[in-house]
This record gives sequence, structure tokens and C-alpha cells, in this order.
Amino acid sequence: MNSKIISVVTSTRADYGLLKPLLEQLYKNNKYEILLYVTGMHLSYEFGNTYHEIEADGFKIEKKIPILLADDSFASMSKTMGIALIKFSTLFEEKRPDLVIILGDRYEIMAVAEAAMVQRIPIAHICGGEVTEGAIDDSIRHAITKMSLLHFVSTDIFRKRVIQLGENPERVFNVGALSVDNIRQRTLLTKTELEQKIGFQLGERYAVVTYHSPTLGRNVGSKVEELIYALNEIKNMNYIITKSNADAGGRLINSKLKTYAEANKNKVIFVDSLGNTGYLSALKYCQCVIGNSSSGIVEAPIIGVPTVNIGERQKGRIKLESIIDCEEEKEAIIAAIKQAVKIKNRGTINKDFYGEGKTAEKIVSILDKWFRNEKNDFKKKFYDIDFVVRG
Repeated sequence: MNSKIISVVTSTRADYGLLKPLLEQLYKNNKYEILLYVTGMHLSYEFGNTYHEIEADGFKIEKKIPILLADDSFASMSKTMGIALIKFSTLFEEKRPDLVIILGDRYEIMAVAEAAMVQRIPIAHICGGEVTEGAIDDSIRHAITKMSLLHFVSTDIFRKRVIQLGENPERVFNVGALSVDNIRQRTLLTKTELEQKIGFQLGERYAVVTYHSPTLGRNVGSKVEELIYALNEIKNMNYIITKSNADAGGRLINSKLKTYAEANKNKVIFVDSLGNTGYLSALKYCQCVIGNSSSGIVEAPIIGVPTVNIGERQKGRIKLESIIDCEEEKEAIIAAIKQAVKIKNRGTINKDFYGEGKTAEKIVSILDKWFRNEKNDFKKKFYDIDFVVRG
């Protein structure tokens, strides 16, 4: 088998955190030429220039592709997608890969998928089949599924959904969640090391807060103010607040949360990024996760930490029993936080729902077999389920 070229694209700190064990496995495999393309929030000073974390982990970045606009509107999201489509179309034309690996449901990643699909480059999509009804991510994720040839999902339920979308079952693989690899293989910081890393004394009790823009919702400013009021009312609790994503409304959220943190420096720290290891370490020792991030739905239960899931951004997700849903209203958030910190047996909450680990190894093994198959059919045919066409 001739050496194949695999392009891996990452645009956010969260997506890179998931892709990290897969990148390690791909380089360890030593069969492929890996082209790591870094774009989106990774290249923004405002969001922490997190490409530095990738370089610090020892990965060679093939190329940095800036696409993000310094604007906080839905129009800027569309324009960012347009820039991404143009730049990645040129990139794939200059050095055509044999496969593009993308993860998740970001709007800029959909533009990458479009560029690859039109140029007839096979796409392997990770994290398809999931549902988030409270954000545009839901439509984006399913659209990427329809453009992709190979699908790596984290549960049998998600596999069935991808097949329901008309994808061939022979190309849909339940490999578990890369989050499990990250948590079980990573050497986490001690609490003291974490405090030294962020320059903040966490105290006996603290929570990790991440609140993203609910892109199908309205009045994001008033909603984040409800969250701030609730946080302020909880006694004897400190907070690590991480930045919101570069979505419409994200900069407004960050501005309000930063102002809150600056006014409460003995209780709150607002950070651009903790890095993959730092974030997982912060989860390990916290009382609960608060916000509307997918990390509260997936990573927190794996570690055994309760989640206060605010609003409808993650509506439709599978919710394990350690996840407490609440409305985006201050009294509801306060009640949910008080309920979360009382949960016992924190270390044994549904750890195995997303698989036993070794997800990256499974993905690479499947790719090896797929590349060895000389009869691969790159044409997609819609797969019907129990459906009879009547003339």
C-alpha cells in the first residue's frame, strides 16, 4: 500500500481535545502522511491562540488557516463559512489528501466538508448521530453526515440515527467516545498543580462554568445575567469560568462573564482556555459542572461529576442520571446547583456508557482495513430502512 495522505482539521480547543488521542494513534501507526490543519478559534488572540497548545503537545501543524471575523453576529458566521470554503478548496487543490478527518458540528467545519465533498475527497466524520435541538449545530452535524463516507460514532443509538439518515451500515462504526481515551489515558494535574497553572486558589469547593450561545434562542444577554445572579447567590463556592465559543452572541457572553470575574477576583477566575489536560483536571476536583456545554453531557459523567445543564442548547442529548436540567432562570439554576452538590458516589456514575476506551485505536484499525480494500466504492447510495417504493 502506497503511503496515504490524511488531512485532520481542528477549529476549536474542545474539538482538538477530542482529536488528540486519535492524532497520537495516527502518528504512532506510521503508515500515513498526516497533514494537520488548524483554523478558527485556534488562531484568535481573543480566544487564547490555542494553536500553541497543539504545538506544545508536539504535533506538527501543516498549515494555519485564519478564517474568523472579529464580529458577533449570525452574518459573520456565514461569512466565516465562505472564507473557510474558499481557503480549504484551494488547500485541497494544492495537496489533495486521500481522506479528510473532521469532528463534530461546528459551522466552519461544515465548510471544510463542503470543500472536500465537491472535490470528491472522502470524509471521515466523528461524533455523528447526536442531537442538540437548541442550537444550529444539530442541522450542521446531520448535514456533515450526509457529505461523509465513513462515520465513527460513540453509541449504538447514534449509529442507528446515522443509518436512519440513509448511510450504509457497513460504513457506520460504533467505536465509543474519544473522551474516554482522553480521560483514561491522560495524566491529570493534582489540585495544587492546577491552582499553580491558573494562578488561583480554588478553595474547598468550586465549580467549572462554561456557557455557550444558544444559537436558536434569543435574549442571550439577559440569560447570562440570570446565570451570573445564580452563581453569586451560592455561598462558599468558587468558580472557574471558561470562554464561550465564537458563535453569534459569544462575545457578549464573554464580556459579561469577564466583568463578573473581575469584580469577584477572590471567588472567580475567567480563562481563555485551560488546555485539554487542565480542563479535565479541573473537572476531576470540582463539585459540579455548570452551563450548557457538551462537556457537561459527555466528559463530566465519565469522570463522575454532576452537571447542571442550563436551557435547551443540549436538548435531545442522551442525559445520564448525573445531569440535572434546568431553565435559564436564576432560581431554577440555584436549585439545580444545590441539588447537584448533594449527589453522592460521584466516582461511579455511568463511566462505561460511551465505551471502554481505545476508541482511537479502533478508528485507525478501521482506516487501515478501508485503505487496504482495493474495491472501495466512493459513490454514495441512499440506504433505505424498511421502505418499499411503490409504483
